[in-house]
Amino acid sequence: MRGQSYKILRYFSYFCTMKLLYTLSGSIALALGVTGIFVPLLPTTPFLLLAAALYFRGSPRLYEWLLSRKRLGPYIRQFREDKAIPLRGKVIAVSSTWLTLLYGVFFLVPQVGLKLLLIALAGGITYHILSFKTLKAGKDTGSEVKDA
Repeated sequence: MRGQSYKILRYFSYFCTMKLLYTLSGSIALALGVTGIFVPLLPTTPFLLLAAALYFRGSPRLYEWLLSRKRLGPYIRQFREDKAIPLRGKVIAVSSTWLTLLYGVFFLVPQVGLKLLLIALAGGITYHILSFKTLKAGKDTGSEVKDA
C-alpha cells in the first residue's frame, strides 16, 4: 500500500510541475508576443500561438483569458480557425525578414559560409510564411481565405 501512495504522489508531483512549466513558458511566450507588437523585428503571431498552446496544456483558465482579450484573441483565433495569414502580415513578415538578414549579410557577418546560411534561412522563412493561405478581408462575410 505504501508503494502505491508513493507512485500516486510522484505522478501528482510530476503533473503539477509540468503544468507549472507550461504556464511559465506560456507567460514568457506571451510577453515576447506582446513585445513583438511594438518591436518590428520580433514576430507577434508565432509567440501568441505558442502561448495559447502552452496555456492550453498548463492552465485552461489562462487559455480562455488569452482568447478573450480584445487585441490578442483575434490573432490566435484567426490563425487557429482559418490557418491563414493576412496579406499585410505576410508582406511585413517577409520584408522585415529579408531586410534584417541582408543587413547582417552585408554589414555584420564577415564569413562567407555564415552569409550563405543567413540567405538560406531567409529563403526558408519566406517559403514557410508564403506556404500559408492568404487571408483577405471580405466585405460581407467578415473574412475570406484565398490559396497562396
